Amino acid sequence: MNAVITLVMSLFNLYLMVVILRLWLQLARADFYNPFSQFTVKATQPVVGPLRRIIPSIGPLDTATLVFALIVAYAKVFTFWLIGTGDMPPVVDALFVGVFNLIYQILWLVFWILIIRAILSWVSQGNHPMEMVMQQLTEPMLAPIRRILPPMGGLDLSVLVFLLGLQFIINLYKGAFGMYIIG
Repeated sequence: MNAVITLVMSLFNLYLMVVILRLWLQLARADFYNPFSQFTVKATQPVVGPLRRIIPSIGPLDTATLVFALIVAYAKVFTFWLIGTGDMPPVVDALFVGVFNLIYQILWLVFWILIIRAILSWVSQGNHPMEMVMQQLTEPMLAPIRRILPPMGGLDLSVLVFLLGLQFIINLYKGAFGMYIIG
């Protein structure tokens, strides 16, 4: 049973990260025609497209995508509860836990995007189309650190500094709300 729960939760987490990534790409105004951006749009469009007709955007925030992310997080909690206990979860409790899980997934998505960007910077030397999107997503977070850190002989330590701070925040969040976070 644990293997089934792990597989199902992993699938929910991966798809939730794709939905969050779509929202982040829109907020960062990343290149829409990049293959990476096209993948996230195509993977989420069947649900986000119809939701956009019902739920209007608020400024630059695509509320339809945000609502879809909350729905996926709720479905994850609901499924985990249903598989684990066999009972229907209380709706308000599942929504509450879903919000905590959504925030946790956002933090981990930022972490993994920064790791991917760092690895791509070592191997692709700016030639990979995904590297440009990663830069568009992460540059607003790294630029303030670069202004403070002096150049270190061609090494960019801003990613490392940000990852250490982010790992601290993730650990604080998990320590405070770990009982509400589902693998």
